[in-house]
Amino acid sequence: MDLEHKFARFGDGLSVAEDAVIEGYASLFGQVDQGSDVVQKGAYRGSLDGLKVAGQRVKMLWQHDPAQPIGVWDEVREDDRGLWVKGRLLESTQKGREAAELTRAGAIDGLSIGYRTKRAVKNDKGQRVLIELELWEVSLVTFPMLPSARVAAKGTDPDVDDTWRSIVEVFDHARQELART
Repeated sequence: MDLEHKFARFGDGLSVAEDAVIEGYASLFGQVDQGSDVVQKGAYRGSLDGLKVAGQRVKMLWQHDPAQPIGVWDEVREDDRGLWVKGRLLESTQKGREAAELTRAGAIDGLSIGYRTKRAVKNDKGQRVLIELELWEVSLVTFPMLPSARVAAKGTDPDVDDTWRSIVEVFDHARQELART
C-alpha cells in the first residue's frame, strides 16, 4: 500500500511558544474529512506502541517532504478526542525557523498525518472508517483536509472554539449532502 496523507487544521489550543514548542491535535476521531474518511478511536494505538518498543519516533516534516525534517515530536498520543502531538521546531535549521515564523504569523495553520491504512471498512454512508493505521509522520502543511480541527491561538476561549467547530461541522455536512445530489 502507498503512503497516504490526512490533513487537519491545528486544533484546540495549538500554540507555538517562544521556544518553538508546538502542540495540538493532528487528527480528530469520528470527524468526516474532505476525502470522506473517518478515523476511529484506537486507530493509532498499535502503531504508537510499536514505535515505542522499537525506540523510534513519529517524524516531524515540512509539507510531507522526507528531505525536510523541521523538528521532533516529543509526545504523540491518543486521547478521547484524537491524536495529540507536542514537539519542538528546530530553529537551528533554516526550514525550522521558517516553519516557526509562518506558524506564529498564522500563515501555516495545518497538520497532516502520513500513514498506511492497515484496516478500514466502509460504513452505510459510504465513508471509509479507518480502524488501524501505521503512523509514519506528522507534517506542518498549508492546506489541511479536516477543517474542524483548527488553529487556536494562545489564550483562545475553548467554548468559542467548540462553537466554531460546530458551525464548521454543519457546513461540512451540508456540503457533503449537496455533493451527493
